[in-house]
Amino acid sequence: MEPLSHRGLPRLSWIDTLYSNFSYGADDYDGEGNEEQKGPPEGSETMPYIDESPTMSPQLSARGQGGGDSISPTPPEGLAPGVEAGKGLEMRKLVLSGFLASEEIYINQLEALLLPMKPLKATATTSQPVLTIQQIETIFYKIQDIYEIHKEFYDNLCPKVQQWDSQVTMGHLFQKLASQLGVYKAFVDNYKVALETAEKCSQSNNQFQKISEELKVKGPKDSKDSHTSVTMEALLYKPIDRVTRSTLVLHDLLKHTPVDHPDYPLLQDALRISQNFLSSINEDIDPRRTAVTTPKGETRQLVKDGFLVEVSESSRKLRHVFLFTDVLLCAKLKKTSAGKHQQYDCKWYIPLADLVFPSPEESEASPQVHPFPDHELEDMKMKISALKSEIQKEKANKGQSRAIERLKKKMFENEFLLLLNSPTIPFRIHNRNGKSYLFLLSSDYERSEWREAIQKLQKKDLQAFVLSSVELQVLTGSCFKLRTVHNIPVTSNKDDDESPGLYGFLHVIVHSAKGFKQSANLYCTLEVDSFGYFVSKAKTRVFRDTTEPKWDEEFEIELEGSQSLRILCYEKCYDKTKVNKDNNEIVDKIMGKGQIQLDPQTVETKNWHTDVIEMNGIKVEFSMKFTSRDMSLKRTPSKKQTGVFGVKISVVTKRERSKVPYIVRQCVEEVEKRGIEEVGIYRISGVATDIQALKTVFDANNKDILLMLSDMDINAIAGTLKLYFRELPEPLLTDRLYPAFMEGIALSDPAAKENCMMHLLRTLPDPNLITFLFLLEHLKRVAEKEPINKMSLHNLATVFGPTLLRPSEVESKAHLTSAADIWSHDVMAQVQVLLYYLQHPPISFAELKRNTLYFSTDV
Repeated sequence: MEPLSHRGLPRLSWIDTLYSNFSYGADDYDGEGNEEQKGPPEGSETMPYIDESPTMSPQLSARGQGGGDSISPTPPEGLAPGVEAGKGLEMRKLVLSGFLASEEIYINQLEALLLPMKPLKATATTSQPVLTIQQIETIFYKIQDIYEIHKEFYDNLCPKVQQWDSQVTMGHLFQKLASQLGVYKAFVDNYKVALETAEKCSQSNNQFQKISEELKVKGPKDSKDSHTSVTMEALLYKPIDRVTRSTLVLHDLLKHTPVDHPDYPLLQDALRISQNFLSSINEDIDPRRTAVTTPKGETRQLVKDGFLVEVSESSRKLRHVFLFTDVLLCAKLKKTSAGKHQQYDCKWYIPLADLVFPSPEESEASPQVHPFPDHELEDMKMKISALKSEIQKEKANKGQSRAIERLKKKMFENEFLLLLNSPTIPFRIHNRNGKSYLFLLSSDYERSEWREAIQKLQKKDLQAFVLSSVELQVLTGSCFKLRTVHNIPVTSNKDDDESPGLYGFLHVIVHSAKGFKQSANLYCTLEVDSFGYFVSKAKTRVFRDTTEPKWDEEFEIELEGSQSLRILCYEKCYDKTKVNKDNNEIVDKIMGKGQIQLDPQTVETKNWHTDVIEMNGIKVEFSMKFTSRDMSLKRTPSKKQTGVFGVKISVVTKRERSKVPYIVRQCVEEVEKRGIEEVGIYRISGVATDIQALKTVFDANNKDILLMLSDMDINAIAGTLKLYFRELPEPLLTDRLYPAFMEGIALSDPAAKENCMMHLLRTLPDPNLITFLFLLEHLKRVAEKEPINKMSLHNLATVFGPTLLRPSEVESKAHLTSAADIWSHDVMAQVQVLLYYLQHPPISFAELKRNTLYFSTDV
């Protein structure tokens, strides 16, 4: 049973409308991705930990309200700056509607739990009881009371939301609900005993085991699914989960309630009661959550745990790593037969007194691990996104739960493989008495977290030791019940009511940083989460020899279901003696790091949102705004036809008397001159202000263009080229031919596909075709340097495919579904079209025009 501080509660607590009983957790797979038999449900051996912190639903504070990635436990006075009262009241209705829908689901879950209680009580007095009266009272303790409290609350709140107007008051209902939390205190105090009793009764009585494994929960009123099967253990956990969610809703309600509204003081009071209640619960149960007693009577606390990819015997293995107060233990789940407790198998451990971090130059040569080809990783992402779309369609069409479950399982398998094969950043640890170990991580932030947590513990007076087999058995046995991370961090493990994340473009300006004690060469990197792991997306320039760097650099970062932004501040290392034994090693020193949630309510506005993030005494100021996918897809023709951006390619080439636009030729020439070996060229974002400056000079046909290009950061030049193609009023491969390209790439017969795809090229207007062939040869030359720049043909097709093919706004309406469909079928096909031409032998304009096809296609 999972501690709430790590349960991935919804980023927006009021979007809490769906209940899912489906989850593929880490328990279903061993470290190499082989499916294992299910053991008992999670968490039958440990007390819950309830996180009362409002940062479970973090809101980005407005500038001047204090910064960083946390908020004050006291709700803001009145509405957030710039939020109108009318909008706030409308948001109140949305918050309440979402909460009401989840309250209905919660009541249905409590009803399902109570359903077997009456027949069990009836048999308790017979000659063949299933359970004794005492066992029934222990297992179902306070459930009836909780049900009645919430049924009354729901019945009173429902008509208020249905007959909504600005004068509606409901603060007294939340205040009354909070005042009855004493019932929950009694429930939590009994929770562990209830679980243990239910488990013992299941083991000794087959009849009760069948009852407890398949309780039927009614679906919501508007759902086609009449019932869902849920285990008793899962339902007994729901009241614990509910208290935290209700507290988060109170935060959201207060945020959108005017200070002078009659509900405001009542909601404040309800929130105060709820927070005090949660704090008192945690004081009682927190120590029991993380401690294990050794045979010698010492207490060993679990400090941190999580899934890491270990390189073992030249292959990648997914491990669960546990950091205790004096030892680091690396484990994997044992395969167990059905009905038996799952346990961890210890692969190795290192006492912290013996653990050291080798520097890159000291470390042994890395074990040979064959890297997973980039195009296969991209294929996995496409499969995952296609499966996501299928699941959404099935749900929208009220499809069968079995079909959805099959799709979810397939999606989990692909996500698991992606998680196993995508990390590349080495994290080495060494036992001073012997072996070294290598993990691969996707994020330097994560590596830093592990390193800092270990180093903090090593400051204590630690003694070296060797665990006896009994001690090791006790320690490994405790991992299952003490773990705080239960599921592999993939989207298949998210509840349906969790935010799907943001899809589109996040614009971030990194302004400045303060708080450095001495001058240094400083820069920042930006990471966002995507497909369950974090990736580095942008990097500022190095500001030399300063304590107050002022970057003022803007970046455009593509988001794919992202929920968090991380900022890392580094000191640049220019010491050439620190040899990189591994291409992916980062020798620069992290000065500070911080993370914020990308809350759609805060980010999805037209205005810039400025914030400060605090990290180790350093304050980094930044601004951001978000453009959703459908907004970013618009191709808007330029009103001024004198420039090049937003102007038809035929107009530009005619005006310039050239075959390929000057902007394309100059950017390509500069990239090939000094950027072809740049890691991540065309993938790494250029500074938006630099790109904007280049756009202005190209539009004005300024005589200083060449001088400016020679001084400009190469990623900004690459970004300018991408922006030019993205802002064409129609795609380079034209709106008219778009459906035919989609049909051509889908053909199975290679000869038919070849004929069709070549015919389509020939059908393009000459300026479009010549420019496309010019770009194609350039991208092939970039991919030849893949060992250095890490940009394969597939990577380049992923970057440029949608840019060159995506239809203009009018044409694309039919192709767009939802914002979350960023890797939709169309986008995958666009990538495949460009990849087809990139993988094709050289294509010349003259040959294309000379050759006739065996058949022609109507276009």
